[in-house]
Amino acid sequence: MKTKRLFLFAGYNANGIIDDALVYYVRTLHNFGDIVLVMDSDCKKSELKKVEKFTLYSAATRHGEYDFGSYKRAYLWAKENLDLSKYDFVYLVNDSVYGPFYDLSPYFQKMESRGHDGFGLVTKPHRERAHIQSWFVGLCKSVFLSDWFDTFMNKITKLPSKGSITREYEQGLTKLIAKNGLSWGCLFSVRNRGIYNKVKKLYRAKMPFMKKVAFNRNHGSLGRQILYVLNHTSPSIREIVLSSARGQFGATHVDWLLTRNPIKIIYRKFKHATYKLFVEGI
Repeated sequence: MKTKRLFLFAGYNANGIIDDALVYYVRTLHNFGDIVLVMDSDCKKSELKKVEKFTLYSAATRHGEYDFGSYKRAYLWAKENLDLSKYDFVYLVNDSVYGPFYDLSPYFQKMESRGHDGFGLVTKPHRERAHIQSWFVGLCKSVFLSDWFDTFMNKITKLPSKGSITREYEQGLTKLIAKNGLSWGCLFSVRNRGIYNKVKKLYRAKMPFMKKVAFNRNHGSLGRQILYVLNHTSPSIREIVLSSARGQFGATHVDWLLTRNPIKIIYRKFKHATYKLFVEGI
């Protein structure tokens, strides 16, 4: 029996563009299930046509509620127009990452076969606030058909900061899963800001995605790691990532970041280490 999956996909682009990276991600997920795409961006109909054949429904209007606001809108559309009980799993995914760099088939098989009610690719461990990172979350029927999940989704609203969104929604969903006597788990466990900073290590550990903000972190010191990933993936995916990154961060910045000059690389690492020591006090 074929596994039936529904992906509630949250997207964002400051320029109102659906770029090649998003099309590639949506097209890939289309091979694994149905997709409802909602963008927190004002996109023209011509942009939405790029993903029309891969989605059941797509919409793009700036709502200011970030990814969870898009998850909410996608969920409400799905609840109104689909029979959710016919799906085995519902996923919440967003486009804050580049990829996938690997075939996703074994990842779905591993996540879905472990018997958890909620699961994902990455957990951020913490003594009190461990949670599934919200850019790739899988849910069983025990969660997505429950009254408490419906209440959670309907109550999503605009919050004043990214920190409050993390506490109320990202951490909050995992807490609710546990509070209702259900289990959760992830394939990867990444501490602190490792999901952003350990680009090469995670890729070599078969992490299928890379966070986009790696292109704009740590004073450019992540460039060598990003270049490693780009040099080890397929030429077509490399060009998709570079095209998207140039559109988001600027071609000049991307070319500067991906230098092979060893002196520049060492200087950036030193600059970032100095900042951490004398500014952040770490």
